[in-house]
Amino acid sequence: MSVANISLSKWHKVAGIGLVCGLALAGCDRSDKEDTPEQAELTEQETVDAENSVAPAISCDDPMVQDRLKSALKNTLNQQAQSLAANYANDAEISLANGVVSEKTNGVVIDVQNAAILQQANENGMTTCQASVSMTLPSEDLYQASQVQAANNQPSLQSRLAQDNIRINNNMLVDDAFTYIVGTQGGQVRTRIAGQPALITVVADVMAGSVFKTAMDEQRAQRAAERRATQNNDTTQTAPIRQPRTVTPVEPIRPTEPTPPPTINKPAESQNSSTANTQAAAAEPSKPATPKAVPKDETIDMVIIEDNSATY
Repeated sequence: MSVANISLSKWHKVAGIGLVCGLALAGCDRSDKEDTPEQAELTEQETVDAENSVAPAISCDDPMVQDRLKSALKNTLNQQAQSLAANYANDAEISLANGVVSEKTNGVVIDVQNAAILQQANENGMTTCQASVSMTLPSEDLYQASQVQAANNQPSLQSRLAQDNIRINNNMLVDDAFTYIVGTQGGQVRTRIAGQPALITVVADVMAGSVFKTAMDEQRAQRAAERRATQNNDTTQTAPIRQPRTVTPVEPIRPTEPTPPPTINKPAESQNSSTANTQAAAAEPSKPATPKAVPKDETIDMVIIEDNSATY
């Protein structure tokens, strides 16, 4: 083979290699250009999905939200009342019956009105709401709690409510600016109380005070009954036991008969003479008595003169 042919053959080989590389580079460049729109579309879709993954905002006046809020209020009220009642009982060294605090808090009627958005939903979909929350208490609990507060020289309920901007209507306590937060988590509606509302604290204190006052009254009554029982036992033990005895009937006493007056026996002649003299005196008019003549015989020592009118 000539030198010219060999040179031409080498050039073809080099040209072929270059063409192949060119085609390869062209293919790589085309592949990059074709993938770029797909990647952009995928990134955009991921962004949309990420935006859609944010939990939707929940309305403040949604019925489910209201139910969740009432349950949260009831649970928080019960926990605080339990703690306060235990403190009262420990200070007075008395015990409380199980379940008595829960029974009291279950008697509180909770209502939510005029719910509105206080702050729009944040990036987590949590919305801050505000509403008028009322708690209606039994009148007996309010009265007993006021007695406990007065005995401990604590501020009255009215002054505490005025300080915390809580209004009272009969036995209903109302907080017109109650704040809570609502949202969704794991597909479930969540409601959370914001901060430490004064309404819950005041009502929990009233419930605890009422339970404490009832327990103190029961303890005083029990101690008084025990003292009376002890006194009765002491009296029974010290007093002599009297045995019954047989009573013999007594014969009735006869009434005393009156004694007859004594009888004076007089001779019959004297009676006849007296009767005759009496009749004669009645028949004849009375005459002046004539004095008897005195004998003048000096030998006589004594003269007896009989006078019929005289009484012997």
